[in-house]
Amino acid sequence: MATIDRQTATLALAHALSAAERGLPVFPLSATKLPALRSPHHGEQPPVRCRGACGLPGHGVHDATTDPAAVRALFAAAPRATGYGIACGRAPHRLIGIDLDIDTAYGNDSVGALQQLALHHLFTIPPTVTVLTPSGGRHLWLTGPADTTVPNSAGRLAPGIDIRGSGGYLVGPGSVTAHGRYRLAPGTAHLAPAPCPRALLRLLTPPPRGPRPPATEDARGRRGEGLVQFVLAAHEGQRNTRLFWAACRAYEHGFGDALADALTAAAVRTGLTETEARATIASAARLTRGRND
Repeated sequence: MATIDRQTATLALAHALSAAERGLPVFPLSATKLPALRSPHHGEQPPVRCRGACGLPGHGVHDATTDPAAVRALFAAAPRATGYGIACGRAPHRLIGIDLDIDTAYGNDSVGALQQLALHHLFTIPPTVTVLTPSGGRHLWLTGPADTTVPNSAGRLAPGIDIRGSGGYLVGPGSVTAHGRYRLAPGTAHLAPAPCPRALLRLLTPPPRGPRPPATEDARGRRGEGLVQFVLAAHEGQRNTRLFWAACRAYEHGFGDALADALTAAAVRTGLTETEARATIASAARLTRGRND
C-alpha cells in the first residue's frame, strides 16, 4: 500500500508540473479533495485572514503557483498528496470552472439544465477542456476577461451547477481521490480552455443589487410555497441540492429565516434528517449573506 501511495504521489506531482507548464497555478490536494498541507495558523484564535502573506505554505488555493521549483517544494511538504488543485480566476487563463453534477437516475440533469439556459439566453458552450469526475459529473473549463471577477457559487444558476471562480479551485485531471480518478474527456485533451460566452458571463456576474422594495406577504407566500414544493419533489441523490438551491433563493429574496422551518419540514419528508436539513439551510444563509454584503 505504501508503494501505491508513493506512486500516486509521484504521478500527482507529474500531472501538476505539466499543468503548471501550461500556465495553470497548482497546489497539492489530499484524497478528500482538500488542500494537502495543514494551515500554519492551525490552532490560532479566529478569524485568521492570512492568505500566504506570512510566507509559509498551507494556505490552500493561495499556495497555487506555476513555478516548477515551488510546485516541487509544495509536494515535498505534502508526501501523501494524491492530486492537485488548479486555482481559478488567476492570470494568464483566468479559469472559470462549470461543475456539472450529473444524476440522471433521479432527474438531476445539470447538463440538460445548462442546455436550457443556453437556449433561453442565446449562447453556446464552445468546445473546451472537459474533465470527467469519479461521480459521473464533468468540469468544463472556460476563460474570463481580465476586467471581470467571477464569484464562486453553488446551485445559483440551476440545481447541480456549481461555479468555480476567483478564490476557488478545480481538481486537476490525473488526480486520484477517495472516490476515483479525474480524467480528461476523450477528444478534449488537445483543446485550450475556451472563452466564456458573453451571455453566460453575464449570468455568472450578476450586477450588484440595489435596495429592493419589500415584497408583500402574498408575494412571499407564493414564492415560499413554490420553493417548498420544489424541495418536496426531490428524489434520493438530489435532496440536499434542491434544498440548498431553494434556501438560497429564499434568503436572496429576504424571507429565508421565515421559510426555514417549512423548508426543513419538506426536506425531512423527502428523507433528510432535521440536522442535515438545518445545516444545509445554514450554509445557504452564509453563502447569500456573503454575496449580498
